[in-house]
Amino acid sequence: MEMSANDASDWHGFRTPVIFNHHAPLEINSSTIRHVDLNPIVSTSKAMANQERVLIVTPLSDASPYLNKYFELLAQLTYPHDLIDIAFLVGDSTDDTMAVLATELDRLQKRPDAIPFRSATVIEKDFGFIHVQDVEERHKLTHQGPRRKAIARARNYLLYSALKPDHAWVYWRDVDIVDSPRPIIQDMIAHDRDIIVPNIWFHRYEDGKDIEGKFDYNSWQESPEGLKLAASLDKDFVIAEGYKELKTNRKYMAQMGDWRNNKDDEIDLDGVGGVNIIVKADVHRSGINFPAYAFENQAETEGFAKMAKRAGYRVIGLPNYVVWHIDTEEKPGNA
Repeated sequence: MEMSANDASDWHGFRTPVIFNHHAPLEINSSTIRHVDLNPIVSTSKAMANQERVLIVTPLSDASPYLNKYFELLAQLTYPHDLIDIAFLVGDSTDDTMAVLATELDRLQKRPDAIPFRSATVIEKDFGFIHVQDVEERHKLTHQGPRRKAIARARNYLLYSALKPDHAWVYWRDVDIVDSPRPIIQDMIAHDRDIIVPNIWFHRYEDGKDIEGKFDYNSWQESPEGLKLAASLDKDFVIAEGYKELKTNRKYMAQMGDWRNNKDDEIDLDGVGGVNIIVKADVHRSGINFPAYAFENQAETEGFAKMAKRAGYRVIGLPNYVVWHIDTEEKPGNA
């Protein structure tokens, strides 16, 4: 057979591949076995471009008056709703929270536009926690430890019931927010932090003037006095902010910042409040949850931040990025 120079070169350059000890792929066809590969699930600052899935979680109790506004704001979020799952835990309610929630969800998910979310889950679990209706009584120091521990249990039940393998981010959002930026998910995620929270203020109108009140005193930076106080207390005692019996001299993010300034300014935090938290899902998967016990003398969201810091995660606050909470008309000191 005659070959051109090029053909001869190709022929002599060819090497027959040889496979030794070849094994065919193992096929498992049982319908009861499921394979979950978490390796592709990452949390990045380009979440929207990468189509990373977000879980929004909201614990509810006696929340019926706030749900209409909650869903109004939720519908305005600009992160793609087909990448968002929403989940709620209703517990120890004495009002019509479950019925109002179901009605609002049904209305939202039946919309013919792009507003419905990828999925919605409602979890019901009572913990036997009795609500104290009187504001002054509710905020007595003796109620704070049991109250925060009960809320922590609700958060953990909700988290472990709703978190799915394909979630990259978890967004904790309280029901009584009255205003927040529509791109808040993208804005927070762009910082690429393990745990990040905005500042929480409220509007109060007196004599026709808007008094911008500082709401959440659970987002703070630790102080030598706070550490000294914790060292002096029983390990099962839960520190609560804003009580003259417990002088911590911590620096509160609520007293810093201004929404008129650069919204991307960051500070490190040692405690966080629970009104609005965005967390990389792998932080929760690694065992960082909301302690329903005293962890370094903190519980619930503040204990969560302490636990995360102990594990080497970074906790960040944005003092100029403000989310507006309802005005509870409670006196200063009841943080």
